[in-house]
Amino acid sequence: MSEYQYYEFAAIDRPLTAAEMTQLRKVSTRGQISASGFVNHYEWGGLKADPAEWMRRYFDAFVYTANWCSCRLSLRLPLATYREADLRSFAAGAALTIDASDEHWIIDWSLDESENYERFDMEDGSGWMGRLAPLRDELLRGDLRPLYLGWLASAGQLNDDMLEPEPPAGLSDLTLSQQALAEFIEVDPDLLAAAAAGSPRAAAEDSTHAAAIEAWLTGWSREEMAAVLRLVALGQGREAERRIRTRHATWLKEQRPTTSASAPRRSLAQLRELARSASGVRRAREAQERAVKEAESRRQREASLRLLMADVDQRWATVDALAGRGSASGYAQAVHALTDLAEGYALTSSHKEFDRAMRRLLVRHATRGALLRRLTEAGLWSG
Repeated sequence: MSEYQYYEFAAIDRPLTAAEMTQLRKVSTRGQISASGFVNHYEWGGLKADPAEWMRRYFDAFVYTANWCSCRLSLRLPLATYREADLRSFAAGAALTIDASDEHWIIDWSLDESENYERFDMEDGSGWMGRLAPLRDELLRGDLRPLYLGWLASAGQLNDDMLEPEPPAGLSDLTLSQQALAEFIEVDPDLLAAAAAGSPRAAAEDSTHAAAIEAWLTGWSREEMAAVLRLVALGQGREAERRIRTRHATWLKEQRPTTSASAPRRSLAQLRELARSASGVRRAREAQERAVKEAESRRQREASLRLLMADVDQRWATVDALAGRGSASGYAQAVHALTDLAEGYALTSSHKEFDRAMRRLLVRHATRGALLRRLTEAGLWSG
């Protein structure tokens, strides 16, 4: 199997210029390049550029997957969004790294050695950007859960005595994009359940409520509003929208309550112990769910078999006709139908009754060696 790598970049805060798109085209002659992003995949070789450099210069989001069980997500945020002290405790291992340029934070989540070979064999990388890009807005609003998930993904490389970062609220109630991130970097679900134990629910963000919007707008000066309207009048609507969204995200971040300083920080050893308990609960729940599904499947199967046995003579006539074709497909269909009949007799009558009916059938088809061989292999006839 050949190598496969998928690269997708998104420009969110501002569109790429024509000059920038020309620069990208010099790197890739067949990549899909637009003012809003870049997409390409490679089956031999890879991108002839440094994705980190592209993030610093052009883009706000980057998704990468490779079929050797590796993937990566990068998001770029304005430097003013967070202080270094807000971020430092989350970047303790290789799964989450945080770097700064002159104007931005570059936050990287990565998975380098997954053992989920089937996942990386089947997926082509497309679709992840749409699921993960909303994390950027959440981070702009001050939601630190994506960073905590990155710390959890690094847990396998950390010592037992290391304390967790300040746990954010809402770990038991992740957003859809946060659930996608946990799936993308393969956060241990039991460790996540352990981390979520005792985590308060996230405060609802009623950012679209008329009163909330009105409260936000009161913070705008006449000059600031005029500047945004001027951009719209000049045909720079996207830049105006970017400024509005950034300002709104900043306001929401300021409204978000900080985690209580009294919330206990647990060591990894404590989280791992809680994860073992969570694993037991999860396995018990999954076993119960399987039992319910199996019981329902048996109920449906038994109902189907009783319906079949209500017209058993016609079923035998159908099998007789299938066997009489003398073809491989006819024999295969006959064996399938006889398998159902055997189960039907076991449910409503007896196996001896089925054997007697089989003898009557085979009197007429005793010379069909291929049919007899198939029946023997299926365990329906012993001769």
